[in-house]
Amino acid sequence: MIKIVIADDHRLLLEGLADALSALPDIEVIGTAGDGSELLSLLETSEPDVLIVDVEMPKVTGLGALRRLPKPIPAIVVTMHFDDEQREKASRAGAIGFMSKSTPLPDLAAAIRAAFAGERFVDADELTEVLDRHRSPLLDEGAAALTTREIELLRCLAAGVSSTEDLAHELFISHKTVKNHLANIYEKLAITDRAQAAVEAIRLGLNR
Repeated sequence: MIKIVIADDHRLLLEGLADALSALPDIEVIGTAGDGSELLSLLETSEPDVLIVDVEMPKVTGLGALRRLPKPIPAIVVTMHFDDEQREKASRAGAIGFMSKSTPLPDLAAAIRAAFAGERFVDADELTEVLDRHRSPLLDEGAAALTTREIELLRCLAAGVSSTEDLAHELFISHKTVKNHLANIYEKLAITDRAQAAVEAIRLGLNR
């Protein structure tokens, strides 16, 4: 298991990302922080293998926290402001990876594996090649058995469409058919509700 800590001041994004990454078979989220100061305090009692750090956070910024790490930890900087200036600042602060917050989960998971392996991908031209080396099949036996219609329904859940009525309207099927598809999805993915199904959809890269 790759142990990670995530730092981001957007609480909903932080919780959603932690849930989605925790659903992966080889990644364990051992802590979250809402700002750089909280991250530094957390690192006094935890030993993650990889950090996921937002750039702009209150009290202590993500890059400020990286400069004050008690010991080197592979860190991936994520930001909404994806430009060369931020990339250079991240590299100077010690980050080994630099990615957009809109990066799909399978790519972020590959980046975590790459960081754990000691690879660098701060430069844009390094990113695709590095990620391709660390992609891991996310389909287990149950996910591989999903039908085309079940995958379509999972895509809707990942996009935030969750009510039976809205799902039926989106897919042009009856309410009863929606419930039947959901029951099949729950059984195949070993889950129990729509929230878990949405997390699984993100894990499988169906949110793109």
